[in-house]
Amino acid sequence: MRDGIPICLGYFAVAFTLGIAAKNAGFTAFQAMITSLTINASAGEFAGFTLIASGAGYLEVAVMEIIANARYLLMSCSLSQKLPAETSVLHRLLISTDVTDEIFGVSMAVKGMLNPYYTYGVIVVAAPGWALGTFLGVLMGNLLPVRIVRALSVGLYGMFIAIIVPPARKSKVILGVVIVSMLLSFAFSELPVLSSMASGTRTILLTVVIAAAAALLFPVKEEAQHEG
Repeated sequence: MRDGIPICLGYFAVAFTLGIAAKNAGFTAFQAMITSLTINASAGEFAGFTLIASGAGYLEVAVMEIIANARYLLMSCSLSQKLPAETSVLHRLLISTDVTDEIFGVSMAVKGMLNPYYTYGVIVVAAPGWALGTFLGVLMGNLLPVRIVRALSVGLYGMFIAIIVPPARKSKVILGVVIVSMLLSFAFSELPVLSSMASGTRTILLTVVIAAAAALLFPVKEEAQHEG
């Protein structure tokens, strides 16, 4: 629970701007809070709110959520190896409901095998911060002037920039992928035929094509030596 406190504070700050995005998509404060309690994924939620606001269909939203949250499949595979072999299916299912980047990170950092109750302690403290931040973000979005709401909504883009810049500075490949993504996204929104596509479809298409191309052209090399 102690390790979950800083995660809770970080979640609260980011989820506040997420609540503003939920408000723009037509969600009430209660609906947005329930969404954050059941999804627990910043990029996934923001993508979902954006698609809903643009009038996307159920299939578009479902496919985009799968793409945006696909990394959690890999995290779950790693986390399952951290649990003792005798860990019951119930414990595994409960942990799987909240495998976020931060909770996964602190859980994997535990020395030795992972006791499920450690992760439960982190979740109990961190998850309410995410939900409460979203709830208050919707409320403040209703109370504050429109200009201030728009200014605050930039905060979530700031979070994405903070996530992209450090790895882009270390890797020319990542920097190149980011630049190509921006250029193609702009081109798709301006070209006659492509601009007529739904924004959600364009995002899914660009995500799959660019990620696949980067994986084929610049595969991650496995370590030459493995312990054990």
